[in-house]
Formats: sequence, structure tokens, C-alpha cells
Amino acid sequence: MKITRVETFMVAPRWLFVRLETNDGVVGWGEASLEGHSDAVRTVVEQFAEYLVGSDPGRIEDHWQVMTKSGFYRGGPVFGSAVAGIDQALWDIKGKALGVPVHDLLGGAVRDRIRMYGWAGGDDPSGITDAIQAQLDVGLTAVKMNASGKMGPIGTVAEIDGVLERVAAAREVLGPDRDVAVDFHGRFTLANARRIAPLLEPLRPFFIEEPVVPENSHLIRQFAQATSIPIATGERLYNRQDFLPVLQAGIAVAQPDLSHAGGISEVRRIAALAEVYDVQLAPHCPLGPIALAACLQVGFATPNFLIQEQSIGIHYNQGAELLDYVLDKSPLRFVNGNIERLTGPGLGIEVDEAAVRSADARGHTWRSPLWRHSDGSVAEW
Repeated sequence: MKITRVETFMVAPRWLFVRLETNDGVVGWGEASLEGHSDAVRTVVEQFAEYLVGSDPGRIEDHWQVMTKSGFYRGGPVFGSAVAGIDQALWDIKGKALGVPVHDLLGGAVRDRIRMYGWAGGDDPSGITDAIQAQLDVGLTAVKMNASGKMGPIGTVAEIDGVLERVAAAREVLGPDRDVAVDFHGRFTLANARRIAPLLEPLRPFFIEEPVVPENSHLIRQFAQATSIPIATGERLYNRQDFLPVLQAGIAVAQPDLSHAGGISEVRRIAALAEVYDVQLAPHCPLGPIALAACLQVGFATPNFLIQEQSIGIHYNQGAELLDYVLDKSPLRFVNGNIERLTGPGLGIEVDEAAVRSADARGHTWRSPLWRHSDGSVAEW
């Protein structure tokens, strides 16, 4: 079997799909979505295609090594996302060729279902309870919310009280048996995060996510020493080497993104490294169905897997929803707040190729918002 064609598809709302075709007619799909930078990733995928066409798709690890190590300049989100999309597609081909789901190739299932969570706002103080109730109404038992919108370097009393009020409102709707994760989204300075976290402890968040920007990962240890709330981070870390310092610093939940951090191959290694530090895996995935399926395949075969993010109903999804690009929606339906073990070959979903090609003809131009503080300086989004 040889790879004969590599294609990319830029589809709404902000995703980039990768399609690998073989001379035997087996097609593999991956997702290389890097929010706001799809054009750059598409170019790198096209460069990798020069190497991939004519090669054996079954040599997944060798291809991963070539794509990540043969260039003098390497690493980072653009290269990592290009590798991730291709890696997912190679695993999809391998599973389809052998007639088994990817998790069987990763050692077999260690669980029968994966708990899911959905997004419930938080930037704006209005509507948080309704947003959470909507997630509960579709059967989820956990949500994630942003702690705040734009946040000053040292929060005002009103800003700090606003965070506490929103999380308290969430806890009231959820009760004691369901969970809320609170995403600081890198919007907080260390001083601000250390000040607010102890105030949140009585509300018992599931975890606090990205308490500081990833460039300041060397500060995570100081934050961990300031609170008993589990700390999660990792959506902007792209390999094992990036994760090692935060694991050593005391995070509780590692959140690599399978569309940014080298795909299934590298995230499996990140999960194994995390297990050494008694850290759970909860992949970041506010993306499309292919990325979600890849996350689930890893989750079914990973002992230290905690919970899975997904994007159904998220505010970014304008112009398309996660399930719009799959033919059979049933494998990704929630059952009592979970997704049951995927049993189809490869990634376990059937991509609607006609819908993808049609969407690519329209494309997308999604960009991250630009925020500014009241004095005109740039604010963290």
C-alpha cells in the first residue's frame, strides 16, 4: 500500500481537515486545526506531502520521526499541528486496513465509555446558568466555563467578585454531584491567579485551567503551592519536553491537544509521561469531529484518562457544528453524559466527504479576537 494523494480542507467554523488516499482505495482522515492559523498549517502539510506521496502509510512512527526531526527548524504549534493531522490520518488508515479501531492498535480498551464535558460561557456574566442548564439538558454531567472576560493584571474588587459570583452560580445549578472546571485562559497574572484561587476553593472546581500563559510555565509551581484546587494546563504545549516542567511543578491534569501536539503518537507518549507523575489526561478539543474521534481513541486505551472536552454548542461554532461533517452521528452521541466505546475501524467515524468538499469551497477566515485594556494596551484573550 502506498500514499497517492494528500489533501487539506479548510472548513467552517475554524477547522482544517487532512485526507490521505492510498492506491488500495483506503482513505484516512486527520484534523490539523490550529485556530486562527489554518493557512500556515496547510502550507506545512503540503510540504510534508512531497515526502509522503509514494510512501508506505503503515510506517507511522517512522513518518512521525521524519516529520518532526528531519528539518533543522522544528517544533511549535504550526509544525505540530501539521504533523498531528497527518498522524491521525495514518492511524485511521492503519485501523481501516486491519478492520479494527485505533484503540485496539494502542493495546486495547481499558474502559467502555468516556465522560464528556461541554462549554458554558463565563466571559459575560449574563446567561451562565442558562448555558449550564442547556448542557445538563443534553445529558452532560460536567461543564467548563471561563473565569472571566478581560482581566486586569491585578483584579479590582468588582472583577474578583465577578469571578466568584459566576462560579457560585454555576455550582448552584450543578449541585454536589456534577462538576465545573474553571478556565483562567491565560488571562491572569500569577499574582491575580494566586489571589483568586483560594477564594474559589469552597466552590470545589473540578480543576483550574491555564492559570498563567504557557510562556510562564516556570511559575506553575508557585501557583500550585497557593491552592488545593487541581491544576490543568497543556493546550499550548506541543510535545513531551514542553510538558515535563509543568508535570514536575505539580499539575494534576495534562491537556495536550491532539491537533497541535503531534497527534495520536505523541499524545500517547505524553500520557505515559504524565502517569509517572500521577497526572490525569484530559485532552483539549474545542474542535471538529475528527479531532474528537482521535481523542476518544487515545482515551479508550489510556489508563490515566480523566474526561474529554468537545465542542457541540460552543460559541465558536458559527456556520457549522461538529456533527455536520459525519455521515453517522450515533457514535458521537452522548449516553448518560458519556460517549460509548467506538467500535468502527480506524478513528471510528465516517466523514461526510461531500459536506467537507462543499465547505472547503466556502472556506473560513476565523481569527482570534484582539482585546485591549482601558489604557489601550493589549489584553490576553
